[in-house]
Amino acid sequence: MTKNCQFSFWELQSFSQYDYVVVGSGIVGLSTALSLREKHLNASILVLERGFLPTGASTKNAGFACFGSATEIFDDLQVMPPEEVFELVQMRWEGLQLLRKRLGDKAIDFKNYGGFELISEKEKYILPEINQINTLIEPLFKAKVFQENKHKVAEFGFKKTDTIIENSYEGQIDTGKMMRALIELAISNKIEIKTGAEVVDIQENGNNVLLKIKNIAFELKAKNLIICSNAFTKSLLPKIDMFPGRGQVVITKPLKNLPFKGVFHFDKGYYYFRNFGNRVIFGGGRNAFLKQETTTDLECTENVLENLYQKLSEIILPGKEFEIEHFWSGIMAFGNTKQPVVEQMSKNVFTAVRLGGMGVAIGSLLGKKVVETFEL
Repeated sequence: MTKNCQFSFWELQSFSQYDYVVVGSGIVGLSTALSLREKHLNASILVLERGFLPTGASTKNAGFACFGSATEIFDDLQVMPPEEVFELVQMRWEGLQLLRKRLGDKAIDFKNYGGFELISEKEKYILPEINQINTLIEPLFKAKVFQENKHKVAEFGFKKTDTIIENSYEGQIDTGKMMRALIELAISNKIEIKTGAEVVDIQENGNNVLLKIKNIAFELKAKNLIICSNAFTKSLLPKIDMFPGRGQVVITKPLKNLPFKGVFHFDKGYYYFRNFGNRVIFGGGRNAFLKQETTTDLECTENVLENLYQKLSEIILPGKEFEIEHFWSGIMAFGNTKQPVVEQMSKNVFTAVRLGGMGVAIGSLLGKKVVETFEL
């Protein structure tokens, strides 16, 4: 008789069973829920988030609307067929367009300042390859995307940089505004979002999936479960091909006469920086501390922060006085290939995960893809 008196009859009646439950309230999770709502106007849809805010990278990324630097694309061409590389770039580009269309440029504070890659002496091998890369992706953009612009080095004030490869198609967003717009759109479409609800176990039972929530004696049932928890997916699906990658980020205090605007990469995309007004947001360096940064711990470490500070001083803001105002970290997910995992794991369980550090670019498209591919 004293089995469970924590929840009322009404709560069990109205809040325990859903047509669709999505795990993860980041870009992919909310985009999946919105794609489901577009298809099923009257379905009950619940999104569960383990943290107070999205836990992985959706609210912690640097706000890059990008699709891959020239050196990244060239590196991919060394290990992947050209068709696959094209598909990756296409996925990122189309995902960005979907995000902008769904939320509007004003809501996400999208600014098309362009993308730039700093090329050092050891990376000048890329210059003769620009034509090959442009030819590959020209059908997507209807133009030659990448071009060298050596004059920008002096204009932007960079050091330890031989030349710059620029493109006019990349931009930047305000990550916080973007996520707020996604959340507001979801709520306005009668999508429920529960935070502080970490799913610790899933079991299929006939036509339903049973979900156990950490520290809550409340069993949820879903007709269909879509897991969109990216780097945190392995706790639910231990066999999935995935490993985490932590990205640490700093932001400076406002600077006088910041000479550049745009999104910037160097060292094959492992380092990335941008302006935010007259501040600099700078992150990366995971490749220099690979074993340490293969973690889901949301911490900042002295060695990575010192490395970022040094690069700011020597490459990005040489000779300028600056102060770091704040720093943070986010968790990305990678695998043995760059393709995301959009799969049916069992009868009623599906995944849209492993975004490879490109969540802003491909997150919206993955949400649409998992719904369309499996006719959810």
